Amino acid sequence: MSWTEIQTAHSQNRHELVLSGADISKRIEEQKGLDPALFSLVNINYLCISETCLSSVPVDAAKLKSLTTLVLHTNKLTELPDCVGDLDKLKILDVSRNSLSALPETLTKLSNLTSINVSSNNIAQLPSFKNNLKLSILDASQNELEQFPDVVYPELAHLAEIKLKSNKITEIPRNVSSLPSLRLLDVSENLIQLVPGELADNSKLKDVMLKGNKLNDKRLMKMVEQCKPKQILEYISKNCPKEKVESGGGGGKKGKKGKGKQQQSESNSNQEISDLCNKISVLHVTDDSLKVISEDESVKLVRPHIVCCIVRDVKFTAETFRSFIHLQTRLHDTLCQKRQLATIATHDLSLFPPGPLHYVARPPHRIKLTPLGQDKELTAAEMFKNLQEEAEEEKRSQSGSGIFRFLTLLEGKQVYPYLKNAKNKTISLPPITNSELTKITESTKDIFVEITSSSSQGACKTVIHQLLLEILELGIGDAEDSNGFHSLKVQQVQIVNMEGTLKVVYPSRVDLQFEESKKIVIIRE
Repeated sequence: MSWTEIQTAHSQNRHELVLSGADISKRIEEQKGLDPALFSLVNINYLCISETCLSSVPVDAAKLKSLTTLVLHTNKLTELPDCVGDLDKLKILDVSRNSLSALPETLTKLSNLTSINVSSNNIAQLPSFKNNLKLSILDASQNELEQFPDVVYPELAHLAEIKLKSNKITEIPRNVSSLPSLRLLDVSENLIQLVPGELADNSKLKDVMLKGNKLNDKRLMKMVEQCKPKQILEYISKNCPKEKVESGGGGGKKGKKGKGKQQQSESNSNQEISDLCNKISVLHVTDDSLKVISEDESVKLVRPHIVCCIVRDVKFTAETFRSFIHLQTRLHDTLCQKRQLATIATHDLSLFPPGPLHYVARPPHRIKLTPLGQDKELTAAEMFKNLQEEAEEEKRSQSGSGIFRFLTLLEGKQVYPYLKNAKNKTISLPPITNSELTKITESTKDIFVEITSSSSQGACKTVIHQLLLEILELGIGDAEDSNGFHSLKVQQVQIVNMEGTLKVVYPSRVDLQFEESKKIVIIRE
């Protein structure tokens, strides 16, 4: 008999499916593999199979041609089949925390791949990613790599993050400066002795991690333990050796001038196009931008993934405000799979005090908040108990909000995840409720959007992508001279860990990619 989750996905024509945990693992063990009916879900675009005893992926996976996200972390995989390279639409691949010793060369055929996570495996060599021109994030931390991955090509114009912590890499290639968008490089805990001066030539490089290497430059080794990335890069630029390269032909200035004209022409063309399309303007982070600090150790066992952004300059009417609230409820019931996959929370940014937000997890009796729609502060334990009683009443009367369906997501947990502001006030308790403290009203101008998931970062991005698309279509961000087209301003938000290392920024260069039929242009300011 087909698995219940797969039957439900088929009958409801769902596009996302999560199979995770001990129960799924037991079924895989008893049936010696996955339910074959899974591979009949040809319309599915998000598949997560995690925390199971799965040791191999059937070749029938090639039938899932609509997949854009494939999450297979924390299993027992020893190999990936070549057919993974036939998933033409795949953008995100996560096979972290398995027992892989190699990856198929066919991954180079994935022309839409933007993010690959192969961390915590036993991989000694990666395939070349030269042809994966949309690749933005490569995470190969905690493997057996002895050489820097084959990714140093100017054609990889979107590659922004390379994470290679805890390998056996001996050198950083000097031509790493040819990666035009590289923002983060983590080569900590490797066998690197010499840092090339060319590394500092990456104009967008903001975070470089070199800790745990036995560097020949003792002063630099001391700096990587004590100083900020900016100071380290300045030192590398001034003091680390560079190869001498003779300039060729004397055509450099002409080339730059020509490039300037080309860029100006492209800019004018882009402006003309944007005037005739729906558009989303992405506002980049600055030193003063709001950040979210994630306490990874505490949240990793309950709800480790969070992605955020800010929607600026919105204008609600009574009608669009109702539609906005209904939109979140509908996405919770459909795309978020009754909050099983992810949870949406929105806040009035003007009600945030100055300073960063903190995403942490604590025992429920230590968390205090005023739940949305209430005026009394409760502990999370008290609130959960009250909601359980309401849920029992809902079950008996067969009416109400159906809250009991997602209370189980926290039931029995020793700690609950929550988001707090700079004054230590709880503003969100996912996946249950927001706080009355930051409640959105019709007068709200700037919206802080928060998506959390226990499944994957890809799940968060899938949900926030759809949410922003539908907010755009509501027209609440339109300018007065919109000419019938919708517009939206979205401010990037960074998620960093307790040490200040960047985990994710949204929307990044590879996010907000829409089908041509949507007629949406993205302007990155």
